[in-house]
Amino acid sequence: MKNREEIILRGVAGSPGIVIGKAYLVDREGVDVVEKFHIEKQHLEAEINRFRSAVGKAKDELRKIIDDIPSEYREQASILETHVALLEDKMLYDKTIDYIGKEQINAEWALKRVVAEVKTIFHNMTDDYFRERSADIAHVSDRIMRNLVGATSVNLGKIDRRVILVAHSLSPAETSQIQLEKIKGFVTNTGSEASHTSIIARTLEIPAIVGLFEATEMIKTDDVIIVDGTTGKLIINPTEQSIQDFNEKTAGYERQKAFLNRRSHLPAESLDGVKLNVMGNIELAEEVVSTLSYGGDGVGLYRTEFQYLSRKDFPTEEELYERYKDVIEVMIPRPVIIRTLDINGDKAVAYASISDENNPALGLRAIRYCLKKPDVFKTQLRAIHRAAVHGQVSLLIPMISCVEEVVAAKRIIEEVKESLEADGLQYSKKIKFGIMMEVPSAVIMADIMAEFVDFFSIGTNDLIQYSLAIDRGNREVAHLYHPMHPAILRMVRRVAEQGEKKGIGVYMCGEMAGNPLYTPVLLGLGVNRLSMNPQAIPAVKSMIRSIDISKAEGFALELLEMKTADDVLKKVQDAYGSIMSNWIYSESEES
Repeated sequence: MKNREEIILRGVAGSPGIVIGKAYLVDREGVDVVEKFHIEKQHLEAEINRFRSAVGKAKDELRKIIDDIPSEYREQASILETHVALLEDKMLYDKTIDYIGKEQINAEWALKRVVAEVKTIFHNMTDDYFRERSADIAHVSDRIMRNLVGATSVNLGKIDRRVILVAHSLSPAETSQIQLEKIKGFVTNTGSEASHTSIIARTLEIPAIVGLFEATEMIKTDDVIIVDGTTGKLIINPTEQSIQDFNEKTAGYERQKAFLNRRSHLPAESLDGVKLNVMGNIELAEEVVSTLSYGGDGVGLYRTEFQYLSRKDFPTEEELYERYKDVIEVMIPRPVIIRTLDINGDKAVAYASISDENNPALGLRAIRYCLKKPDVFKTQLRAIHRAAVHGQVSLLIPMISCVEEVVAAKRIIEEVKESLEADGLQYSKKIKFGIMMEVPSAVIMADIMAEFVDFFSIGTNDLIQYSLAIDRGNREVAHLYHPMHPAILRMVRRVAEQGEKKGIGVYMCGEMAGNPLYTPVLLGLGVNRLSMNPQAIPAVKSMIRSIDISKAEGFALELLEMKTADDVLKKVQDAYGSIMSNWIYSESEES
């Protein structure tokens, strides 16, 4: 076995870092095969109660895990709270009971059928965040199923040696049980960068690769593996040379991380004296702490969908107000940009009664949904305007495709202000109004759009997908998804150019903003504020301090004339790649 050939696999970089060690295969027995059988009418109530009991036990298990989470990792508790809520979600709980009664089938089969239907709904979405919510459904149903069939749950807290976990999937509950002194990293067949499991891995700061598909088939317990969570590269049975190379790379990564983190609280000021704000993207209120610890200058994108998911009904104005106020007060005097609800009707919220859509990514989502459901929109806007008195807040509207939507949104905002005035409630009257530039039509109309708004925020994730007609979650075409595509650079330039002409800010909050290699290009194109995953902040700030923006502007204009993404990337790498390489060898802080 020692002479097994080295195998290299590539997955999705779930959490940065590099680790070498022995694999530990997580076995999950007893829930894969479920049989269907008929239940007599007189036994239906007992079968429904058996399902309810399994749900109750699952809830107790999750509550125990939540109670045991250390205070410094409370962000994980928020994720698990949504799993507790999911246990009684109408989409899952009520429908399973309905199937048991109407079709007279056993609880296991009814649950399996419901989960298959719900997962199909989520899988049809192009947005990574919503697609990964199907994984939350799967994790919750798996816990119920274990209780129904009497299978033993996985307890990662009992692992007593230093290993790298390998599993088909790891639920947030299981990931929360990880003991950092024992678990060096993990690898899963399923998942994406947007999955809650990846979010928890980044919180724990342990390397992780997800979406490897065949990991559990290729890896055996005690196999030596190398996990590069920064690039998504996995090596099974590495050669001595590979181990030596990665030991050096690990040491370099740790030096680089220490170098960047020591300097993370220095201002992002370029060599030619341009000061810029580098901010954090968050979806949980608890992530503001991470944003501040990594040197963030504020919250550039507060995704608000999390408070709406996995509930029995819409959150109240007071619930939203308190949650927004918590974030705003912690960030004082730094700015907070709150993005309004970006959901797909009942595809993300079970209690919203909107009919099914064949293509939800191009359907009733985001601002379209909010304009269709003005009562829901107004509740959120009231909460935001009330919370805004506690700090510096801007409002961001997603999925804008035409001027009519901007006008309609602003009209509703005025109605909200009037209602708050009539109710005698304190609220902010001077919230800046911005729109997401993530639909090609909005980019083309940027000159007109700029007349109605205070700032643009470029959402590159959707803009790239819509512009290049690529679903990056589709393995067959994902290789065509490239932020450095000349067409994307030209679109960014157009938005920045029109923003500059009209005197409004141009921000970027998509994943493209978090890659330090792209930073000179974006600033050269005219983007003047960047927002990203908090962990990316130190590297981006360091890149800004290493470049001359006036030179980057000329360089970016040259890129606009290039023909292919590969040509662009090579030119950028040649021009700025050495800066990133030098971080590895820097041993001291700049004065």
